[in-house]
This record gives sequence, C-alpha cells and structure tokens, in this order.
Amino acid sequence: MASKAVGIDIGGTGIKGAIVDVATGKLLSDRVKLPTPEGGEPDDIVLTVLEVLKKLGSPEKKLPMGLCFPAVVVKGRTLSAANVSKKWIGLEAETLFEKGLDRDITFVNDADAAGYAEALYGAAEKQKGLVILTTLGTGIGTALIYKGVLIPNAELGHLQLEGVDWETRAAYSAKERENLSWEQWAERLQKYYDMLVALFHPDLFIVGGGVSKEHKDFLPLLKLDTPIVPAVLRNNAGILGAAALASGK
Repeated sequence: MASKAVGIDIGGTGIKGAIVDVATGKLLSDRVKLPTPEGGEPDDIVLTVLEVLKKLGSPEKKLPMGLCFPAVVVKGRTLSAANVSKKWIGLEAETLFEKGLDRDITFVNDADAAGYAEALYGAAEKQKGLVILTTLGTGIGTALIYKGVLIPNAELGHLQLEGVDWETRAAYSAKERENLSWEQWAERLQKYYDMLVALFHPDLFIVGGGVSKEHKDFLPLLKLDTPIVPAVLRNNAGILGAAALASGK
C-alpha cells in the first residue's frame, strides 16, 4: 500500500484535488480547486484536471491517483451523468482520463469515495457494521460500506416511494424548490430513511452534502432507531476517498 496518493474530486461546479497522506487522511498539499468547465464536456474536464495537477506540482506518475466522478461507474464506464454533459453516458471514461493525463488512475463514483473516506477517517471510523452514507443535495447520493469494505454503485436515492423516484421529493433541492420548512422536509426524509431501514437494517447512517452543516435543524426531527450523524470531512471527503482507494488502503 502506498503511503500517499493524489485525490481528484470532479463535481458539477468545481474540480478539486490534493496530495493525501492515506495513513492519516491529512492533506500534504494545499487543496486546489478550479471551476468545472461550462457544459461539463469530457475533453474540457480532462484538460481542467490536468491544470489541477499542474497546480499540485505535477505529481510524479508513480504516485497513485484516484479520481471520483458524479456518475455510476462500472468497469471504467460512466453509465449516468449528474450535472455534467450527457456525453459521459456510456463513455469509456477511465480510458479517456488515463490517455489524457498520461497516467494510471483509479476511477470511482463520487458518493462511493465520500462514503469510503468517512469510514476510514470520519464519522464511521472504527464502525464494524453496515454504514450507509447519504448525500442530500441536487439529488441523493449513497454509499454502502460493510466492515470497512465499499460496496460500489448503490444508487439508493432512486428508491420508488408513493409511485415516484423519491430523490425528487426528498433531496435538498426539493426543499429549496418547494420552499419547504425543516419540519416538512423532515417528514419526507423520515419516509426515505424508514425505507432504507426496512431494506438494509444498517448500523449507522451518515448524512453528507452541503446541508449537513445545518444538521441540527433537521436530524433531531427524525425518529429512527438507527443512529444518524452528520458527515465530518465536508468538502475533502471525495479527495480523501479517491486517494485512499487508489493507494489500496
């Protein structure tokens, strides 16, 4: 296992990167962030990642590099596209990045990377059971970690409740769009987490996404037997998780 690695987190609005001490989860460099190119086209995003690497001092190619992306990732292909160009759907994205960056990478879903980081360094550190991370943002991203092992591509935000894709009702974007109170939104979240409990009976829920900073406004409104806690790694979670997965940790 490598002791350090590069982590790159690609999002719909920003592309962030840093060099990480994977043993401790500490950043060994400044965190570099550049805007995601308008339209989120594949070639433009590859070029922006190259710029991030340059600002990190062009890390040597033998250093492991993990890259997380807002899409379902299966065998290096992106099967969906969240807040980026639809050209990513069905694309051999891992190959595209490896050619464009001229280096090997580990390519993973962004929620998976964030969940793995929380299991290693954050809210689920030393948790030995089943952990479900949910990110409440534009949609609902999820990650499953069991005894420290990531189970990839769990798209649990798309559970059907009352005949609809429930992330359209319970994501933070729905609260903003419909101007819901914390109490009204919590009623929708309650149904969502009740369904997750019925299906998976997890030992711990972790809530991420930007709204997790306001966890005191809505988590106490939920009535769950399963512990539910806010994520602690904030905007570094994707970077840390991608780097850790690349290093073999």
